[in-house]
Amino acid sequence: MSDAIATTLPDGKPVFLDTEARHHPQNGTLLGFWLYLMSDCLIFACLFATYGVLGRNYAAGPTGAELFDLPLVAVNTALLLFSSITYGFAMIAMQNRQPRAVLAWLAITGLFGAGFLGVELYEFNHLIHEGAGPQRSGFLSSFFALVGTHGLHVTFGIVWLVVLMTQVAKTGLTAANQRRLLCLSMFWHFLDVVWIGVFTFVYLMGVLP
Repeated sequence: MSDAIATTLPDGKPVFLDTEARHHPQNGTLLGFWLYLMSDCLIFACLFATYGVLGRNYAAGPTGAELFDLPLVAVNTALLLFSSITYGFAMIAMQNRQPRAVLAWLAITGLFGAGFLGVELYEFNHLIHEGAGPQRSGFLSSFFALVGTHGLHVTFGIVWLVVLMTQVAKTGLTAANQRRLLCLSMFWHFLDVVWIGVFTFVYLMGVLP
């Protein structure tokens, strides 16, 4: 049954005011964002599948065991995982209505993300300098496509994070800003999950003989 209140205009016609809350903007936004993440899952699934097919096509070129620097990649993985932890602290601060703490944790998260990108760019530059660019073999083409797409997502995530920090600094922890922070949280943790797959499937398995 709908919760409605009846009133009467001067002409005697009844008017019903529906007071039941039927629309939930936050739930709608989160549902839409989940749909976006599912589409991103399909993109990365295609890239992982492509790497699975081409990952051993070296074309007489260097292999992953010859190119990958696992200690450096492990440090890079730690940077991204720590960024997820600090973003979790930002969400806790948001629930406690502490905007300054939210901004501080978001800034730390952004620094970890920037460090991750810096190491990844260093790795790409080193590989290209060594003649192992994406055009060298099917293995390297699929490697650069997969890892580069993930890095591009992290870049967009950092830009989004900076924009959110500006909004929180100006307007505080409004309902809209909290909803945006929650969406970015899902996006950031999603990138962590994808990177764990990259680290395992590309780097760890890539150094196997």
